Amino acid sequence: MRITILGSGTSCGVPQVGCPCEVCTSTDPKDKRLRCSSLLEVNGKRILIDCGPDFRQQMLGIDFKPLDAVLITHEHYDHVGGLDDLRPYSIFGDVDVYAEKFCADHLMERIPYCFTPKEKRYPGVPAINLIEIEPHVPIVIRDTEKELMSPRYLEEPVKQKRQQVLDALKAEKEARVEGEHGDVTIMPIRVMHGRLPIVGFRVENFAYITDMKTIPESELSYLQGVEYMIVNGLRHHEHPSHQTIDEAIAFSRRLGVKETWLVHMSHNIKKHQEEEKLLPSGIHLAYDGEVIELL
Repeated sequence: MRITILGSGTSCGVPQVGCPCEVCTSTDPKDKRLRCSSLLEVNGKRILIDCGPDFRQQMLGIDFKPLDAVLITHEHYDHVGGLDDLRPYSIFGDVDVYAEKFCADHLMERIPYCFTPKEKRYPGVPAINLIEIEPHVPIVIRDTEKELMSPRYLEEPVKQKRQQVLDALKAEKEARVEGEHGDVTIMPIRVMHGRLPIVGFRVENFAYITDMKTIPESELSYLQGVEYMIVNGLRHHEHPSHQTIDEAIAFSRRLGVKETWLVHMSHNIKKHQEEEKLLPSGIHLAYDGEVIELL
């Protein structure tokens, strides 16, 4: 399993526009934080978690391949503002986006053209399947043959690139040994973003949780056995709807997680190198572009 941290910042990003603090003016690339999102690669699948307004910029440095699923934690703009930018990935077939009903309803109201049914879709809009999910009901991502976007809508360089990607993926699949390819089961978990119910996700022994302030006691059983976790830690002083860094550390310790990476940080912490030294063993500050390889 491989996780790429596409963005580790809070809703304003870091640097925050107009702020002259030492973090916002730092020259360390690890202090530059785009909005929170990660790319999970497991069993030959590529799964995007959240699709914020920095998505296009985040993906320019990532190999262009199909996305097997997009998981949405909640409907706030910093987590969904890039859905329109899924358009390039539509050339490989409709992109499956998974969200709770409350979140899906909000998305349909805000950007309805992104979810136009195939029979009414016009060229140029994203080809997205919006699939409703519920906490505790597993999502299974399978190998499926998708209908490719018609070549008549593609410029010649894009058609050539698509074919190159498809040929490479076919070769990769044929070269994989048994166990390196197959279904991926994802468990949505209920967490609370202040008073707003949102979801985190568990995949095997890994959990991804962002924007959490609290978690119902009844949810903890769904996190038993998690060894690796990405979780939000906004800053050191209290916030009404986000965990502080100390709260995130305490949550990790309560679960007995081996290694935890903090995300969704604001500029109200020390510079990355200084803050990292203050963290206990097994707790890390994630940074944009970080690649985490899990066994």
